[in-house]
Amino acid sequence: MSDRSPRKERKRVMFLFRRNAPRVTVDEARGRTSGDRPGSVLLDVREKPEWTAGHAPGAVHLPLTKLVAGVTLPAEAQGRPLVVICRSGHRSQQAAKLLTERGAQVVDVEGGMNAWAAAGHPVLDERGNHGRIT
Repeated sequence: MSDRSPRKERKRVMFLFRRNAPRVTVDEARGRTSGDRPGSVLLDVREKPEWTAGHAPGAVHLPLTKLVAGVTLPAEAQGRPLVVICRSGHRSQQAAKLLTERGAQVVDVEGGMNAWAAAGHPVLDERGNHGRIT
């Protein structure tokens, strides 16, 4: 038996559909997550083949599918403010809502990795070479 009452469950579901985490631009995201002592962790929620082809330097990877399945955040992201990114911004919004519900401090990146690359920010493949967004 669930420890949630139907009323609490309905509130939780409605929360997921009505609340959006704040959004930031790719420039703001880079500023928050780069440098010697970044204030936030860049969490990439794309699937493994997308991540392998190209991701932002220093980003931490956890696909949305695993996050939805209940996998915990990687150690380097736990207890830290999160900047969530995907390819275009749709999956990162979903992830941000879910993480906010779990108590994390989260913003999501408007335009995702497509906007990141278009702004001229670095993209690396799994070997550390110039990557691409797929």
